Amino acid sequence: MVVHNDEAESFKNKGNELFKAEQFEEAIGYYTKAINLAEKDSRDRATYLKNRAAAYLKTNEFDKVIKDCDEALQIVPEDPKALFRRSQALENLKRFEEAYRDAKTIFTVDPTNKAVQPILSRLHAIVQERARQNAQTSNKVEQMFKLAFSLEADTEKREKAMGNLLVLAKENSGAEIMLKNGIVQKIQQLLKVEKNAEIYVNAVRIISQLCKRSIERTKAVLKVAGIPWVLEIIDSNNVERVNAAQYCLQVILNTFSGMDTKKDSKPDPKLCEENKSEIDTILTCLTYSITNRVITGHARDAIMELIMRNCHYSAINWADRFVEIKGLYRLLEVCSELEEYKYESAMNITLSSSTIAAACLAKIYENMYYDEARERFNNQVDEFVKDKLMSPDLESKVRVTVAITSLLRGPLDVGNYVISKEGIMEMILVMAQTEDLLQQKVACECLIAAASKKDKARAIITKGVDILKKLYTCKDDAVRVRALVGLCKVGSFGGDDASIRPFAEGSTKKLAEACRKFLVNPTKDNDVRKWAAEGLSYLTLDADVKEKLVEDKAAIQALIELAKTGDQSCLYGVVTTLVNLCNAYEKQEVMPEMLELAKFAKHHIPEQHELDDIDFVNKRITVLTKAGVTSGLVALAKTESYNSRELIARVFNAICSLQDLRGVVVQQGGTKVLIPMALEGTNNGKKQATQALARIGITINPEVAFPGQRNLEVVRPLVALLHPDCTALENFEALMALCNLAGMNESTRNRILKEGGLSKIEHYMYEDHLMLMRAATQCICNLVQSEDVIKSYEGNNEKTKYLYLLCQEEDVDTVMAAAGALCVLTSVSKPCCRKLLDLNNWIESLRCLLANPNDEIQYRGVYMLYNIINGDKDIAAKIFETDVMEILMALSKLEETPKKRIVDFAQKCLDAAEEMGVIRKPGEPPMIDPFADIENRCDEEDEEET
Repeated sequence: MVVHNDEAESFKNKGNELFKAEQFEEAIGYYTKAINLAEKDSRDRATYLKNRAAAYLKTNEFDKVIKDCDEALQIVPEDPKALFRRSQALENLKRFEEAYRDAKTIFTVDPTNKAVQPILSRLHAIVQERARQNAQTSNKVEQMFKLAFSLEADTEKREKAMGNLLVLAKENSGAEIMLKNGIVQKIQQLLKVEKNAEIYVNAVRIISQLCKRSIERTKAVLKVAGIPWVLEIIDSNNVERVNAAQYCLQVILNTFSGMDTKKDSKPDPKLCEENKSEIDTILTCLTYSITNRVITGHARDAIMELIMRNCHYSAINWADRFVEIKGLYRLLEVCSELEEYKYESAMNITLSSSTIAAACLAKIYENMYYDEARERFNNQVDEFVKDKLMSPDLESKVRVTVAITSLLRGPLDVGNYVISKEGIMEMILVMAQTEDLLQQKVACECLIAAASKKDKARAIITKGVDILKKLYTCKDDAVRVRALVGLCKVGSFGGDDASIRPFAEGSTKKLAEACRKFLVNPTKDNDVRKWAAEGLSYLTLDADVKEKLVEDKAAIQALIELAKTGDQSCLYGVVTTLVNLCNAYEKQEVMPEMLELAKFAKHHIPEQHELDDIDFVNKRITVLTKAGVTSGLVALAKTESYNSRELIARVFNAICSLQDLRGVVVQQGGTKVLIPMALEGTNNGKKQATQALARIGITINPEVAFPGQRNLEVVRPLVALLHPDCTALENFEALMALCNLAGMNESTRNRILKEGGLSKIEHYMYEDHLMLMRAATQCICNLVQSEDVIKSYEGNNEKTKYLYLLCQEEDVDTVMAAAGALCVLTSVSKPCCRKLLDLNNWIESLRCLLANPNDEIQYRGVYMLYNIINGDKDIAAKIFETDVMEILMALSKLEETPKKRIVDFAQKCLDAAEEMGVIRKPGEPPMIDPFADIENRCDEEDEEET
């Protein structure tokens, strides 16, 4: 035991040495070793805990400081050091009342302690002010309670009072007071009878704010209300009420997991582990609610979205547990639900339910990144299919087919795995050939989804085209339009290759015309029009169809109106059609060498249609934008599907490629939906959305394009576009947008620095690419207004000198930007001024600026020169030893009015040099050197001796 104590003491001493050397992380490690070896409840252990707490204070880990001090105080109560360190940590966490309590205890124990006296005084003032504010808040809360929860009060006053309570709930003090005054119970009672939608929704939002970023408050809320209550309020046909309840549940999950409400936030693994029980309980309740027979369709959709948002490895990573508790089975039950089978026990669904369920299945399958997990996923799907097919009735076959269609639209690999099983495809083809309309309809949908790849399309061409043609003659529109889409998909597997035509010449146009008739017919329901849009999504790979469709105003308007409904099941057809019309799909870059090699090997070479030339594409984009396509895209952007969001981002980016159309995107709310798409989604989707934002930021004033907080939110994706994997055009556009943002205000510049933008931007100043070098230099010119950037340029590096060298470039805009940056640096930093003369050829850059034919560059040159020589005689003397004085004298005699600024600063440079005695005024006798005569005589004597 003694050995252990000696060893612990040795570790403590080593920790102390590291602490003095400011190596706090290493010190913490040694203190921890000492704590582990110390006897429980010994004074030595208390000392080691206090030392570690001091190190944690230095690393800003304040919760750990409090924990160590708590333990030390259990061993040695009222220990001044432990109290002092805990007080500091509590103050940093803004827990001022507790910090003040500890400071008072120190003063009571040790009244002569001078270190605590100023802290005690400061905390006393803060606590007094907070007490006064809390009293005011408490009075406000009491007044609002009387109005908001009184059903007899005036409706307008009640609405206003509930709105005020929502505002107060956003403040910690307000939230604490409301919780103590029993607001949760009051809201529970109120919502049982409340009829006013606005009051109801704001009451739910208050619960969300109480839970936000406070685990203690969230647990207190759940203790009173419980998860079943939140699930009860989500069960509504009122979409706003459902959204408020969904948001409330997401806030609770975010608080327990450490995620923020922002799209790009990540969970805290430690918090997730600490609150594992609560998170599991909530997500398990949500999973079991997926197939709840009595909830509304909107509630079911919201629950599936919550599962989708939190199961992924980028969020709470709950997919394995979801599969384990048979969640897949429940999702497939939703997928298999049809409006045609309506029983008392049937689930309520919306038009979007199967689409959301398919997207949720895809999201969960993404988490199955190892063989064993995928096998479990497939086994559960197999189990579902077998269970359904065990029953010989027709309904089970129909339900299985619908579920397989959802799998093909979600996790495609799993869908292909199921459809390739023995007897499945045969069953679908038999269903397609029956006389039953429902069987025909679902079989058609499954065949369309199955023809997802060229090999599958060929298989369906051989087996199913005749069946699809026969179904197209059906009198029922729902069957006809699905058969039509099947034919469209099979007929388009050549893609945009103008040389491949699976069907006879002219067939594609006929199919497009048939789709168009369904689409524009106002008597057809949305389901038929949705399928017509999907048919066009395949046919519009053909350039002839694109041109004909874009000239058809009625068809374009019908597509846009369909998009504006926000129906997620319309999403694929509408957005893919728009992507094709804009040629915004992924294009494989063909290298000339590979093309020649393919010709030599007699391989097939894709041909571009003449109507897919850039001029035709731009004309189509303009027509679509003027028709109002942007507002439709904004409505569809609410989808949780990353692939769909990528398609939407592609269309936005295609529109933003034309400068004249960027204002329309901003006016119709495009930037609001582009920022979340730029932060989260597929890599290509994020790049497309970010490039669209960059293009907007280049031509439109950032204060207009990105108002409020959006100018800060847009920085991260733009900085991410400065990556070697991105194209030079993407790099250039990101630099230009960041340049404009950097010119806005200090907070935006700080955000650029925080996101690591400075080093990335500077990297492009060294690129052997004129446009990139120019854009990066212009961006730096705006960034040097930041104090942190100035400090960076004053540091031990060559950055200031490189800016000076850029002044010798031939490109006028680059020189202008470099000179502008130097003007700012030299006006505030003498170290930067001195750095410029450390270059061997410093005079060359100065001559390039002073003798530049461009007036603005010339002005920046004399302005910078004045900054350099002003107040620094040594530098001034060095500069005026050269021909700079002659250049300045020539500039000071210019008489053109536009050059007045240049003349004034040239004269200021000369005047400053005269005042320092570096040069003399014209007509003054030369300065006499008192030692010159002696030196001359010495020289003469030396000559005589020689």
